[in-house]
Amino acid sequence: MYDRAILHLDLDSFFVSVECLKNSALRGKPLIVGGTSNRGVVAACSYEARAFGVHSAMPMKMALRLCPQALVLRGDMDSYSHYSGLVTEIIEGEAPVFEKASIDEFYLDLSGMDRYFGCMKWSAELRQKITRESGLPISFGLSVNKLVSKIGTGEAKPNGTREVPSGTEKGFIAPLSTAKIPGLGKETYKKLSFMGVRTIQLLSEIPIKLLERQFGDHGRSLWMHANAIDSRPVIPYHEAKSISKERTFEQDTLDLGRIRTMLLDMTEKLAFELRDSGKLCSVVTVKIRYADFNTFTRQQKISYTSLDRQLWPVVWQLFEKVYERRQLIRLIGVKFSGLLHGSPQLDLFEDTGEQISLMRQIDHIRHRWGYEALKRGVMVKPEKKF
Repeated sequence: MYDRAILHLDLDSFFVSVECLKNSALRGKPLIVGGTSNRGVVAACSYEARAFGVHSAMPMKMALRLCPQALVLRGDMDSYSHYSGLVTEIIEGEAPVFEKASIDEFYLDLSGMDRYFGCMKWSAELRQKITRESGLPISFGLSVNKLVSKIGTGEAKPNGTREVPSGTEKGFIAPLSTAKIPGLGKETYKKLSFMGVRTIQLLSEIPIKLLERQFGDHGRSLWMHANAIDSRPVIPYHEAKSISKERTFEQDTLDLGRIRTMLLDMTEKLAFELRDSGKLCSVVTVKIRYADFNTFTRQQKISYTSLDRQLWPVVWQLFEKVYERRQLIRLIGVKFSGLLHGSPQLDLFEDTGEQISLMRQIDHIRHRWGYEALKRGVMVKPEKKF
């Protein structure tokens, strides 16, 4: 019996599974979804490719050295979005409360269901329904909190289930590697390994004060996770339709250099907001309001992305199309819509490992210290008065 029951569902090798669903001849073969050039990055790979050491975010050149016989697929975000939406609709029709954590990952709060039906039985039947109606394999973990359920799903993969009965959480995760803790980065793992801490059990036995001295505020959360403590709630799923930013000038202007800088700043802020919330967009809209209050917009549908370098050219092209020369501008705005859940690496089919690393470091600094902690040089020049 669970006082609190949290179910974690994760579609197995989601991109690869969708590709195999579209083309059954690909089943059982080493597949890599990602950049088709040697400078690309692995977005996803099949279990057959993982057997050779291939993993997501790995440079494509390295992946093909490890598994030269692998088939490389460019990837189709529209298809992935379609199947993610299909699974979301199935869960939405069955679950009392659920959270969509990413394009292929869900948390459900089943607290109280044991009294009437049985959490494990209900979860198994939901999994069967998802597989039957979508054709996709999916694994789940069931326990008293998000942390242990997510770890349980990882241990159940591929295409399996894992229940961690109430009261057994700490014993379940204790013998596992610290690398199994969700959100534990490579640098933290390396530092723990250097300290000789390679299992969750050993980590759980280290005093909080020592961990805080070594890892700062993160030390307390490390201790709590190692002791299977996680009180995070399941946040009810509400899909945002769009995100946007606007700027009204104090004085109407024709300064295109300043306008370009402001549009770039808005684009970068919105792109960071997308990545920070784990989303991608597929529609870009630019808005202009002139001094006479006439307002015009122009929009364009694009491939799903959350990358500044892909969004900015579209924003500027739309501005040039909608802008009528010699008219004073009162307001400009940028909007991203057609949103879906997905981590930024999911759309990095042609980016290099260096670009990915730089973007992640910048996002990490901004997430911790605020967006203004890092700005382009052009953004910090003395502002001209309008």
